[in-house]
Amino acid sequence: MPDIDVARVRTEFEYGNYADVVKRATERIDRGNLSGPDVIELHKYAGLSAFYLNQKAEAERHLWALLQLDPDYSLDPFVVPPPAIAYFEGLRKQHAAQLSAIREERRRSAERLKESEERERSRVEAEEQRRRLEELARQASTTQVHKQSFVVNFLPFGMGQFQQGRTKTGVIFAVTEGVFALTSILAYFEYNSLIQEQTITLDDRLTPDHTYTLTQQGIPPAKEHQADVWRGVKYGSAGAFWVTYVVGVVDAIIHHRSEIVTSAQVGGGEPANPSAMTRGEQRGSPGLTFSAASAGVGTRVGLSF
Repeated sequence: MPDIDVARVRTEFEYGNYADVVKRATERIDRGNLSGPDVIELHKYAGLSAFYLNQKAEAERHLWALLQLDPDYSLDPFVVPPPAIAYFEGLRKQHAAQLSAIREERRRSAERLKESEERERSRVEAEEQRRRLEELARQASTTQVHKQSFVVNFLPFGMGQFQQGRTKTGVIFAVTEGVFALTSILAYFEYNSLIQEQTITLDDRLTPDHTYTLTQQGIPPAKEHQADVWRGVKYGSAGAFWVTYVVGVVDAIIHHRSEIVTSAQVGGGEPANPSAMTRGEQRGSPGLTFSAASAGVGTRVGLSF
């Protein structure tokens, strides 16, 4: 948050109230608790104001303090008149040796600070590496037990295979059943699109015009062959879907295990208990994960990569 006293001194300086500027700036500097840029700005306004008031001793005191804070500080020639700039540069030349010593000390301080920051960064990186190694070591000794739900084996689209970590087999069942299901649905709509309404007029002596009109739905004779084809596709793909579904369920039941025990290994080694893993399960491979809900009722489904 900007210091209100610094802003007030700046305003007074712009209005040419130089005596007030010297007084307010000096008092605010003496109170302290200022940032570096604010202290430099107050010394600048106080020094220039004292110079304009021909108070050379006060001007030198403030401008020399400014140079000690920033030996390379320069006044803006578009704002400060040439006499003030010449006086300021004269102070710089007068104290050139002291300013050089200040610059050298600041350079050394910056180098020490940089070295300190590099040491701290190295320490943080070493600590982070140690923490990661400890985490890997902890994971390596952790045995994980994954429970499998038997109910999932009866779900379509390879859900049972995905649960067992057999991703490739699950994808085969999912794609095959999906193709058959979509084909059957498409054939159903195509078959229904062939059904048309037909208007038939019959003789009827009881009506005034001796005719009776009725509307019936059916497939025109010209499209019966096309309808037979779509009917066959519909029932054939539906039957193929259910056959594939049954095969998938049987396959999932055969490979079902109520629990799978795995252990994470440092460096991506083989699982600690390979015999407990189902065939085709690989660590890090994408797939669906399942877990039984509380009391064994229901199932939770998750996606892992």
